[in-house]
Amino acid sequence: MRSDAVKTGMQQAPHRSLFNALGLTKEELSRPLVGIVSSHNEIVPGHMNLDKIVEAVKLGVAMAGGTPIVFPAIAVCDGIAMGHIGMKYSLVTRDLIADSTEAMAMAHQFDALVMVPNCDKNVPGLLMAAARINVPTVFVSGGPMLAGKVHGQKRSLSSMFEAVGSYSAGTMTEEEVEEFENKVCPTCGSCSGMYTANSMNCLTEVLGMGLKGNGTIPAVYSERIKLAKHAGMQVMEMYRRNIRPRDIMTKDAILNALTVDMALGCSTNSMLHLPAIAHEIGWDFDITFANQISEKTPNLCHLAPAGPTYIEDLNEAGGVYAVMNELAKKDLLNLDCITVTGKTVGENIKNCVNRNPEVIRPIDNPYSQTGGLAVLTGNLAPDGGVVKKSAVCEEMMVHEGPARVFDCEEDAIAAIKGGKIVPGDVVVIRYEGPKGGPGMREMLNPTSAIAGMGLGSSVALITDGRFSGASRGASIGHISPEAAVGGPIALVEEGDRIRINIPENRLELAVSEEELAKRKEKWQPREPKVTTGYLARYAAMVTSGNRGAVLEVPKR
Repeated sequence: MRSDAVKTGMQQAPHRSLFNALGLTKEELSRPLVGIVSSHNEIVPGHMNLDKIVEAVKLGVAMAGGTPIVFPAIAVCDGIAMGHIGMKYSLVTRDLIADSTEAMAMAHQFDALVMVPNCDKNVPGLLMAAARINVPTVFVSGGPMLAGKVHGQKRSLSSMFEAVGSYSAGTMTEEEVEEFENKVCPTCGSCSGMYTANSMNCLTEVLGMGLKGNGTIPAVYSERIKLAKHAGMQVMEMYRRNIRPRDIMTKDAILNALTVDMALGCSTNSMLHLPAIAHEIGWDFDITFANQISEKTPNLCHLAPAGPTYIEDLNEAGGVYAVMNELAKKDLLNLDCITVTGKTVGENIKNCVNRNPEVIRPIDNPYSQTGGLAVLTGNLAPDGGVVKKSAVCEEMMVHEGPARVFDCEEDAIAAIKGGKIVPGDVVVIRYEGPKGGPGMREMLNPTSAIAGMGLGSSVALITDGRFSGASRGASIGHISPEAAVGGPIALVEEGDRIRINIPENRLELAVSEEELAKRKEKWQPREPKVTTGYLARYAAMVTSGNRGAVLEVPKR
C-alpha cells in the first residue's frame, strides 16, 4: 500500500502516534487510506449539501474495506463573485485547488481518493489534481439545482441577471425583479442550466471519472446519496484493480469529452478546462482543433440558457449516457476507453435509451449538424476566440458593426445600462484576460444587460475575458493573444468595423495591416492592476486563454 510510507515499520512509529491522536484503530490503519476531498462550505449553494454527500461516500468506502479520511478544498461561488473584484478570484482558484489537493494527497500518501466537488472551478481543479497524483480516484458531485418557476415557466440564474437588465430598460418593475429573486434558485445544487458547473460535471461522466448520473441527478434527490455510496464502494474496486486516472483520462477520453461538449452545448468555459486537463496528461492541444470536432458532431441539446430545458429534464431523458449513445450511432466516440466502472465507454452506455426526443434530439434530427461551440480566428484573434454558437440567434451568426471599446467590464456595463449602446454595435471589453484582469473575469453582467435591454439580437460582445455558462448571444470570449500582451484586441479603436462570421469561424478587424503595424509601434504595456498577493503571482505565471490559462514557471 502507498500509505505504508506513513504507517508501517519502526521508522513510522511517530506517524502512528499521530494517527492514534486522530482516534484511528489498528484495524483502520491496516486498510487502504482513502482521502475524500470535500468542497463543502456554507457560501456556495451548490456546495451546502456536500456534507451529506461526503458522509455517504465515507460509508461506501468503509463498506468496501477502506478507511475514509476527509480533507477540504476551497470553492468560490461565481454568481456571488460576479461583477466586482471577487470575479478576479474565480478562475484562479482552479489552480489553487489543484495545487493544494496535490499537496495534501502527496504529503499524507493516500492510497486512493474520492473527489466531491460541484461548482465551476472545483471540478476541473480536482480533475487536474487527479491526473497529477494518479492514484485510484472517483468523482461524485453534489448535483444540479432544480429549476425555479415564475408564472408557470421554468427559470434559472441567467433569468435573474437578465431581469436586472430588463429593469434598467424599464420593461420590468422592482416588484417583478423581486419575484424572480425569490424563485429562480429554489434548492441547493449547481445552478440548473447548462452552465459551467453542470457542463464540467457532465463531462466528468464522459471522461470516465464519474459514475452514471454524476452530472444530472438533482442535488435534492435521494438517488444522489445512493450514487455517493456507490462512488465510495467503486474507488475500492479501482484500488484492487489498480485503475488510475491516467489510465482513464487519455487523449481519446478528452476527445470524447470534446465531442459530447459539442452535442450538449456546454459552457465556453469548457474550452479553458479541457485544455488544462489535457495539459496535466502531457497533451497541449490547440483549441482550433475543436472546430474539426464540431464539423462532424451534431448539436442535440438546447439546455438553458440556449433553450427551455434544464438539467433535471436531461436527467429524466436518460442523462449523459443517452446523449453518448446517440453519438455512438454515428461512430463519433471512442468506445474502448476504460472508465471508473472498470468497464469501457461502450459497455457503460449500451442500452441507455433516449427517453425524450424533445430534450435530447435523435442523431438524425439534431438542432444543427455541427456542434454547440466554435473557435473563431482572424486578424482580431490570431490564436482564437470561443463562442457558444448554440446560444446565438440566427440573425447574429453573421454580423458587422462599429467597435465600442472599453478597457474594463465596469465601463462597458455603465454604457450598456446608460443607453449608449445601440443596435449594430460590437462591444469590445479588453484588459480582462488571464494576465490583464488578472484572473479572466466572466462577463455575465454585460451579456445579461445586453439581453435585458432587448439588444441580444443586434449587439455582439467581444472580450479577452470569458463568459459564464449562463451567457447567451453573440458573445465571443478568450480572445488570444490578450490585450495585456499586445494582442490585436489592444489595437482596436472606437468606431473600427468588426466582422463576425460564426459559420465560417472568422473574426476580423477591418483595418489594414499597415495601420495595425503603426498602432502596434505606439502601443505600450499597461501597469499591472494588481502587484501583490496571489493574483500578482498568478498573472506572472499564467498562459493565454487559448492554452487553457494554465500556469507555467516563467523562463529565466
